[in-house]
Amino acid sequence: MGLVAKSQRSTWGWLRLIILILALIVVAMNAWLSQLRSTDWDRPLWVVIYPINADQGADTQLYVDALLEGHFDDIEHFMAREARHYDLPLETPLEVYLAPPLTEHPPKPPQNPSMLDSVSWSLKLRYWAWQNDSWTGSTPDIKVYLKLHSPKTHQVLEHSLGLQKGMIGVVNGFASVDYQAQNNFVTIHEVLHTLGATDKYDLSNNQPIWPDGYADPELEPLLPQAYAEVMGGRIPRTSTTAEMPESLEQVLVGEKTAQEINWTQP
Repeated sequence: MGLVAKSQRSTWGWLRLIILILALIVVAMNAWLSQLRSTDWDRPLWVVIYPINADQGADTQLYVDALLEGHFDDIEHFMAREARHYDLPLETPLEVYLAPPLTEHPPKPPQNPSMLDSVSWSLKLRYWAWQNDSWTGSTPDIKVYLKLHSPKTHQVLEHSLGLQKGMIGVVNGFASVDYQAQNNFVTIHEVLHTLGATDKYDLSNNQPIWPDGYADPELEPLLPQAYAEVMGGRIPRTSTTAEMPESLEQVLVGEKTAQEINWTQP
């Protein structure tokens, strides 16, 4: 009996492992197919923004309640302008929609995570996103959770992020009209992450990396630059200083980023 029970447990253990592997393969295939469809650029991608009162402040809630889709028009205009520069045969690459506010907060990413920690958190975020969806329209291609904080109580925000696997962005922004343009810049930066674009700045000092992180890497003299490369994150002014752009009017999509999101070929 002991040998039979042990054999049954062993068989069940292998069966569970096979089921887990198959499930992971299905998830990976779905993510891969979603990525391929999203960068075909044969139709506009739907981006749905979910605002969240991240600090529970009364002034933050007032701003969340006053948000309109028009506050995010700059994102659509930016992508349309840059797509024309690269001769993309699509007049409107992105359409941005606003979902009703959420009250639940997405799970926070782990500090100094291992690879296993990162995978676990990614799965938790995707499960949370599936559970917390206030959008009643057609299924979006990309979901952006916009966590808004009062500028009166928060001077520094946590790092925003975009997941290519899952097509989800988590953006930390300020609940003020004075910061809406900056929020839009951070949002499109994270949206492009979901489409395969990589960061092009030094994580230790936020300084854009030449040449790919510069909007005009062949400018003479090289500095100061007049624009920010969207994944470079800032406008390089000197060899050690860079500034956040005031709006998406000061931002461009560089050649490397255009390749990564399949606007051009290497």
